[in-house]
Amino acid sequence: MNNIYIILIMGIIGGIIGYITNKLAIKLMFRPINPIKIPILNLEIIGLIPKRKKEIAVKIGEIIQDEFVSLDDILKDLVTEEDKEKAVEYIKEKVRTIIDEKAALIPSYIKSIIKGYIDEIIEKEVNDSINELGEDIVQKAHQRVNIQEIVENKVNDLDLIELENIILSVADNELKHIEFLGLILGFLIGIVQGIITIFI
Repeated sequence: MNNIYIILIMGIIGGIIGYITNKLAIKLMFRPINPIKIPILNLEIIGLIPKRKKEIAVKIGEIIQDEFVSLDDILKDLVTEEDKEKAVEYIKEKVRTIIDEKAALIPSYIKSIIKGYIDEIIEKEVNDSINELGEDIVQKAHQRVNIQEIVENKVNDLDLIELENIILSVADNELKHIEFLGLILGFLIGIVQGIITIFI
């Protein structure tokens, strides 16, 4: 019976050690924020995230640009076919109104012919102009907008505590699973050590 108690106690101790070790390892990802120098050992201790913040920002920027957000995806729906149709109809209406107002003395059947002819011109020219404008906007956007750089700068501008809170809020469940796994593995290792201690 005493042997069982010893094995259980060692399992509990192992579990506690495993849990604390994993919890501490997670904490050390973020802390210390500022480097702590140990002169005798010539060591500098700093958290993984603070130390690698710039590299992390670059990687996040690359991933978002390459995998999630493409500038072409953002710009392709900038001007839709519906927008083009609305623009064409708006210009047609304006031109028709001007013709009706300014050419009141012209017979209506001639005005109808003129309107029909102008409608065709507007239909073609406005669509072509919008397409050209869209291509010009896309080209200029590619020259001026760098999604990777924007994301990288935003991450770099984040306060380290704010960045820590964001990561913890996103990965809270996963980090708790890691802590729990440390508890289970530590307990099992403790049990094995207890058995080895007693029987060997």
